[in-house]
Amino acid sequence: MSDILRELLCVSEKAANIARACRQQEALFQLLIEEKKEGEKNKKFAVDFKTLADVLVQEVIKQNMENKFPGLGKKIFGEESNEFTNDLGEKIIMRLCPTEEETVDLLNKVLNGNKLASEALAKVVHQDVVFTDPALDLVEINIPQDILGIWVDPIDSTYQYIKGSADIKSNQGIFPSGLQCVTILIGVYDIHTGVPLMGVINQPFVSQDLNTLRWKGQCYWGLSYMGTNIHSLLPSISTRNSRETQSQEPKPLRSEAECPHPFSAVISTSEKETIKTALSQVCGERVFRAAGAGYKSLCVVLGLVDIYIFSEDTTFKWDSCAAHAILRAMGGGMVDLKECLERNPDTGLDLPQLVYHVGNEGAAGVDQWANKGGLIAYRSKKQLEGFLSRLFQYLGPADAYT
Repeated sequence: MSDILRELLCVSEKAANIARACRQQEALFQLLIEEKKEGEKNKKFAVDFKTLADVLVQEVIKQNMENKFPGLGKKIFGEESNEFTNDLGEKIIMRLCPTEEETVDLLNKVLNGNKLASEALAKVVHQDVVFTDPALDLVEINIPQDILGIWVDPIDSTYQYIKGSADIKSNQGIFPSGLQCVTILIGVYDIHTGVPLMGVINQPFVSQDLNTLRWKGQCYWGLSYMGTNIHSLLPSISTRNSRETQSQEPKPLRSEAECPHPFSAVISTSEKETIKTALSQVCGERVFRAAGAGYKSLCVVLGLVDIYIFSEDTTFKWDSCAAHAILRAMGGGMVDLKECLERNPDTGLDLPQLVYHVGNEGAAGVDQWANKGGLIAYRSKKQLEGFLSRLFQYLGPADAYT
C-alpha cells in the first residue's frame, strides 16, 4: 500500500489528538470557552483559539508529510493562513518546530505568555502516533509523488467544535449537530487531471466514555488509482475480488408503486426551499439535516444515506476532495449539481465529476476554490442516475439557484 496513505492516516490521527486535547485538557479548554462568548473577545488572547487550533493541525500535517516525503509539504493546500499578529504587533508564522521546547516558545508568543496552554498544546503536537490497519498491508501500490496535490480541512464544522455539544441524539444514525459532526479531511488528487486519488476522513468525536469523559474517534480511508480501488469499509480485503462488486452494487430500484420514495438524502440546514420541496417528493420523510460538509459526505460513505446534495457555492475543494476519493474507491463519486441539472439525461454524457487542480476563472481568494455549481455525493452511478431521473421531475436548472 502507498506509504503516503499510511502517513496521512498517522497525521490525521495526530490532528484528531490535538482536536480532542483542546476539548479535554483544562488549560486548552478554557481558551475554547472564550470563543463561545458572542460579540466579545477576551483581551488576554492575541488570536481566536479556534483559528489557532485549525492552523496548528494544518501545519502539523504539512510538516509531518514534508519530513517523510521531502517536497510534498509544498503541495499541501488548505483553508488557513499560518500568520498571526500578537498584541505587541509582532507577526508570527505558526509552524511545527523541531523540538517540543521550541514549539512551546513559539506558541507562547502567539498566546501572549499563556505558558500552561502552550505547554499542553506543544506536548500533544509532538506525541508520536502509530496508526495500524491490517488492510493497509495487503495491497502494494506506488503512486508517483510528483503528480500529487493535497487538500486539507484541518477542523471541518468549526462551529460545532467550539460549541461542543456532546449530548445530541442521532436520527437513524445521523447526527444533526454536535461534536460527532466534526471531521478532519485530507484529500489527495492528481495535479494534472484533478482526479481525487486518496482520501482520509478522521472523525475525532465518535463515542464518549461517561466516566472519564474522554472521546474516541474513527478514521476512514480510500484509494482509487489505475484500476485499483480499495477502502477501509470493505469487509475483507483478501476476498475483495470476489465480494467487492456484490457489496458495492446498489439495491435494485423498485417501481414507484412498490416504493414511492426509494432514496434517502442528507442536506444542510441552510438548503434552499426549492431543493427541500423537490427532495420531499423524491425521498419522502427520509431527508436528514446535518452540520458539516465533511460529516454529510461521511454519511454517504457509511451508507447511512444514498445522497448528499447541496445547491450553494459555499463548499470548497478542501471540503470535498477526501470524501470524493473514498467514494470513487467504492464505485461512487461527487458531481456538480448545476451541470447535472443542465445536461440532457438522454444524451448519455459522462457525469460532471468535481475536479481539484484548477480554480474558478475570474474568482479571487478562497472563492476560486469554491464548488460553484453545488454538489451531489453518491455511492453508485446507477443509484445517482435513478435519483436524478426523479429529481428532474420536480426541479429545473433555475430552481436550484433561485
